[in-house]
Amino acid sequence: MITTLSSRAFNQDVGHAKKAAMNGPVFITDRGRPAHVLLTISEYQRITGKSTSIVELLAMPSVTEIEFEPPRLRGKLYQPADLS
Repeated sequence: MITTLSSRAFNQDVGHAKKAAMNGPVFITDRGRPAHVLLTISEYQRITGKSTSIVELLAMPSVTEIEFEPPRLRGKLYQPADLS
């Protein structure tokens, strides 16, 4: 069953949209035109033929694009504990 909601109705009652998605896709319209589709994750995985593992969810695919220059250490690396 397909449900259609305006973006205003979606924003006012997200819970209703989530419940409706259990029965089929929820089309969210913007100014009367379909703009988004809400699906359950199981339906999305069925359509795409993919199942996502926790490793994939935690992976950072763009990690090679991050530039990281740690500051140089100045001073002592450690300091003896004061046990007095």
